[in-house]
Amino acid sequence: MNKTFAFSRRGPDVISEELVSVLSGKASFEFKPLFDIIHNNLRARNSVSGGEEMLRLRAYEKLQNLVHQGQVKKTGKQYNGVTAAILELGLKMKVFRDERARRIAAAGLEQ
Repeated sequence: MNKTFAFSRRGPDVISEELVSVLSGKASFEFKPLFDIIHNNLRARNSVSGGEEMLRLRAYEKLQNLVHQGQVKKTGKQYNGVTAAILELGLKMKVFRDERARRIAAAGLEQ
């Protein structure tokens, strides 16, 4: 059931990055408190676009994908990151983001 994580051509987005950063700790969360943390973090980064309900749906879908891939464990209503898998995913996201920034800089484009 443990599948490898493949990014789309667009790469990871800010919701996925926030999910990974919050779930990297040892704490377990129900979805509502987890979403509240993610929403506040995204607001602090000025990365919230669209309505709150659409953001909630996107976050829930991404969370379920992480559960399906084995990077997050769901016990009842509690979600907890699988330490090794979630840290590896965070590293892959960082490498992808750095590589993308390098390509943009090499092309002479502004981000």
